[in-house]
Amino acid sequence: MSLALAAVHPVRGFLPDLKFSLQGAGGATITQQAFEGKVVLMFFGYASCPDICPTTMAQLALVTEALGSKADQVRILFVSVDPHRDTPDILQAYVDQFDPHAIGLTGNEKAIAALARRYRVAYQIQRPDPEHPEASYEVAHSRGIYAFDQQGKAVWLAADGESQEDLLAALKPLLR
Repeated sequence: MSLALAAVHPVRGFLPDLKFSLQGAGGATITQQAFEGKVVLMFFGYASCPDICPTTMAQLALVTEALGSKADQVRILFVSVDPHRDTPDILQAYVDQFDPHAIGLTGNEKAIAALARRYRVAYQIQRPDPEHPEASYEVAHSRGIYAFDQQGKAVWLAADGESQEDLLAALKPLLR
């Protein structure tokens, strides 16, 4: 393994293929089939996250921008772990602030939990009070960027704090 890829961990054969059915903007059902032929970078978070999520989304936007004309081969999937606050349209407005190649996805609690289990993502939500839905509450989540090739095979996992250079070095071999 080259030194440039040392920070990005290969997972081919250790994580399952890309597979999901969630809601995107306008409430449309979106599955992994919508991304066939694209390299997918998937990150779990939530739109009102004060630190990790906006930093990671900005980093991924810089990575896709650095790809130039090849950026169209990549899609960033931002999967919300906070379905109580993050509607499909709120999520899409959030990711649109960072990158035109980003898609915001959410679902009901059961769908989010199943997808998180599939990719070993840990998260915890302090349940919102039904009598005070506007009140703030805590959300904690693990951090990682999952990469899938054009056939939906999991190829690597990177920490959200990896450098732009390391992410680019790992991403470029996946592009045509």
